[in-house]
Amino acid sequence: MDNKNSPSNIGEVVSVQGSVIDIRFDNHLPPIYSLLHAREGNIAIEVLAQLDAHRVRGIALTPTQGLARGMAVVDTGGALKAPVGKGILSRMFDVFGNAIDREGDVSNVAWRTVHRAPPPLARRSTKSEIFETGIKVIDILMPLERGGKAGLFGGAGVGKTVLLTEMIHNMIGQQEGVSIFCGIGERCREGEELYREMNAAGVLPNMVMIFGQMNEPPGSRFRVGHAALTMAEYFRDDEHRDVLLLIDNIFRFIQAGSEVSGLMGQMPSRLGYQPTMGTELSGLEERIANTDTGAITSIQAVYVPADDFTDPAAVHTFSHLSASIVLSRKRASEGLYPAIDPLQSSSKMATPGIVGDRHYRLAQKIRQTLAQYAELKDVIAMLGLEQLSPEDRNVVARARRLERFLTQPFFTTEQFTGLEGKLVSLEDGLDGCERILGDEFKNYPEKALYMIGAVDEAKKKVKPGSKPKPKPKPEVEHAADSHES
Repeated sequence: MDNKNSPSNIGEVVSVQGSVIDIRFDNHLPPIYSLLHAREGNIAIEVLAQLDAHRVRGIALTPTQGLARGMAVVDTGGALKAPVGKGILSRMFDVFGNAIDREGDVSNVAWRTVHRAPPPLARRSTKSEIFETGIKVIDILMPLERGGKAGLFGGAGVGKTVLLTEMIHNMIGQQEGVSIFCGIGERCREGEELYREMNAAGVLPNMVMIFGQMNEPPGSRFRVGHAALTMAEYFRDDEHRDVLLLIDNIFRFIQAGSEVSGLMGQMPSRLGYQPTMGTELSGLEERIANTDTGAITSIQAVYVPADDFTDPAAVHTFSHLSASIVLSRKRASEGLYPAIDPLQSSSKMATPGIVGDRHYRLAQKIRQTLAQYAELKDVIAMLGLEQLSPEDRNVVARARRLERFLTQPFFTTEQFTGLEGKLVSLEDGLDGCERILGDEFKNYPEKALYMIGAVDEAKKKVKPGSKPKPKPKPEVEHAADSHES
């Protein structure tokens, strides 16, 4: 840094409009993204615009109560920084790198600016690789990309947090990676619950949490994603480890940017969003990549405003995602966990050139079988299963067994379900689906395939060759109740 940017460069507050502060410097204007301190460091301000030869306009990253005209502002001589190093593992931070888990100050860390360029194309890996999660339904039907970005769509109570928790557990336990959870606009209740759950699951030692809570100013929420990425880049580039970055919620990053843009007086774009939304989102998303040293794989919760997928926030987010995982409330109500809707979810990795011909053909056959079953549900509800052709009845039987096989007991829910968690390899998952589609388990009861790992575990639940008890033929008007229960 230039010596002119040393802490001796002092300015004076000219105006305070909410979170927007105008400051006058007589000696030297601090550059864009400089961090300024007012009221003895209690108020942090980031420079976003230089208005003229002597004035800058900044956005406050902290509440501005007590700030007034004429107060002194000190240029720190640099940008906002985040702590990096092994000392940040198992800790929880705010956007400034302050520990907020009541475990004392962090030690053995270095500090790096949060404004960093994406890795150059020359360093990026050109090979598309699958990121195995150990969760059957994801690995088979919507494989994630190593170093890619997946969107997780789901409302409250459908198992979104449980799914994220399980991915963190599998990532740390099986791949010796690091997980970073970034809460953008998070409720403090959710952050506290997640911290307790991670601690109870024993995955905290290889995890970092960073939160910009929803009651904090928009400037703070807008920068917390960059701080989390700076931490992730350290583990990827310096320690050569794979990183799983979980962001909840990426829409709130866009929302915070919109608030900052409005406060700065920029002309709004379509539907009131900031005109620079695409650039700001790309600046964050492009830093998530796999390089020659490691990979940052990101799973991002995505809120879709008013369920309108043509909303600019959703459209811009979709353009960066390589996979979409849609959670279904209906499947959750049927007890089919993880409650992922296999027909609405998709992945760009599910092509023969990446996953191989066998995997691709099997995935297509599974989707086709489940789609046929979805079409036949109305007929079954009205006329009953007996009115279907023998071929259609076989499709229904396969689909129902596939649905149950794609459920899985999780390590992070053992204390609630009493079921031992299972990690299923991709090969075991594909083998199980192939054998179910080949009618090998036609005479097994459906419940034998429910909440198991590899398909051979079904044989432990029932003796081979045994048949389920014949069901009494229902009346037509009650057919839906008997067959869809």
